Amino acid sequence: LGVIPTIAPLLLPGALARLRAAYPDLRPFLREDQTARLIRALKSGALDAAVIALPWDLNGLDHAFVMRDAILAATPNGHPLAKETRIAPEALKHEEMILLEDGHCLRDHALAACSWTGPGGAQESLATYGGGFAATSLNTLVQMVGSGLGVSLLPAMAVEAGLARDGGISVRPLASDHAFRDIAVVWRAGSSHAAEARLLAEPF
Repeated sequence: LGVIPTIAPLLLPGALARLRAAYPDLRPFLREDQTARLIRALKSGALDAAVIALPWDLNGLDHAFVMRDAILAATPNGHPLAKETRIAPEALKHEEMILLEDGHCLRDHALAACSWTGPGGAQESLATYGGGFAATSLNTLVQMVGSGLGVSLLPAMAVEAGLARDGGISVRPLASDHAFRDIAVVWRAGSSHAAEARLLAEPF
């Protein structure tokens, strides 16, 4: 079973306990990696299933929905945006952004969550503005925001797991109707393990 790094430490502990209770003879072998490499391993047969975040190109794959995970704005305590109840994506465009480094799908999902209609009616996104810092993990990202180096975007499951509790940061919802990623279990279309893969989605 493959799992991406921005899900594994947040979702797996509880899910594995429920899996063990439901299927005591199951012995899962886990591989944590970035989505692109997990998908290649799935298609080559090295993995039976993977837990990833959508949207992603699922050509040749089947999937079972697990949950929707909101993407939230994170600012240092005392930042002017921390006074807002909800933060508009366009309010972040001139801020120093701290995101995960290239290769992490959460980076792409976070940027996609922050789009808006510009003055001329065209769609704009934070991806247009570029710049900022790149972090290697969610823990590092939170520490950088808490140190006042910039603002960021965090998955709700990380906040609910307490990642931002003592980091000196404020977390607010985004004023966007597409600020989320969908968590799913995916497997090769036509796989003989399709039934087991669907069952894996249930304890999450």
